[in-house]
Amino acid sequence: MRQLLNTLYVTTPNAWLRLEGDTLVAEIEREKKLQVPLHHLGGIVTFGDVMLTPALLHRCADDGRSVALLDRNGRFKARLEGPVNGNILLRQAQHAAAADVPQTLALARTCVAGKLRNSRQLLLRGARETDDDAERTQLRQAAALIAAHLRRLPHSPDLDTVRGLEGDAARLYFEALEYVIRPAQRTAFGFSRRSRRPPLDCFNALISFLYTLLTHDCRSALEGVGLDPQLGFLHVVRPGRPALALDLVEEFRAPLADRLALTLINRGQLDTRDFEQRPGGAVYLNDDGRRSVITAYQQRKQEEVRHPLLKAPVPIGLLAHLQARLLARRLRGDLVDYLPYLQR
Repeated sequence: MRQLLNTLYVTTPNAWLRLEGDTLVAEIEREKKLQVPLHHLGGIVTFGDVMLTPALLHRCADDGRSVALLDRNGRFKARLEGPVNGNILLRQAQHAAAADVPQTLALARTCVAGKLRNSRQLLLRGARETDDDAERTQLRQAAALIAAHLRRLPHSPDLDTVRGLEGDAARLYFEALEYVIRPAQRTAFGFSRRSRRPPLDCFNALISFLYTLLTHDCRSALEGVGLDPQLGFLHVVRPGRPALALDLVEEFRAPLADRLALTLINRGQLDTRDFEQRPGGAVYLNDDGRRSVITAYQQRKQEEVRHPLLKAPVPIGLLAHLQARLLARRLRGDLVDYLPYLQR
């Protein structure tokens, strides 16, 4: 099993990262704040004005260690990639599947099925935990409508229909998701719809940031098994867009990102002081908020869950790598179908 390596997230403005032997050193105002062996790091993610020395960048490229550059709001800007790894035959199989309409449709259906099933489970869990009868009814009704979309999915004739079912299910999900937030937290974190580019409230700012972290991990997982993260099946292929990584993210949105967001909110680990509003109504996590979310995300990745297919406990941080491996086996023809990760 792949070792669960750490991802180093650097959020401090004007931090300086350099190579010292086989370790990474982080300095702030010429004072050493961190030193970590490189073999403990699977990737580096920087936010805003963080500087990396050429020697460190070359070493990361040589080792196959990813370096992602994000702006201070968490929006992706660039990524350092070394030589392409993996079996060329696997990538040929991926390209052949993407050019084959029945295979593309089958994989897109599976991707959406994983998302819808996990979204429904989160709403049903919220219905079990609430004491409000009206809210319980709203959550169960939304879950039932998503289940109806799930039943239609195998009969969808084309990608446009699949995307339409996914889009309408997402609308139903987000309309009901507010009822999973505890009433005491709804003044600060209540929302009516999904908004992005930019997020217009605290909850949307939080999940957008978590989706960015999750996309980075899914892209790294796909590259780790030798797949091309830009050639997807559900998401439209565009230059610079990691379409396959976005496909893989779908099954993890509800159980990993949304569930963590709700936990942080309901436990009072975040409040409005962790966010800032920009001109035009955009809302983003501030520096303190990002640090709190990243710490919680890293801790969550260390927790173990029982994988439904492997029937064994695995760290949450390895789930994307396991699913990437299963997808690779499906594309090579070793598996008849790809089974998405399904949260209990």
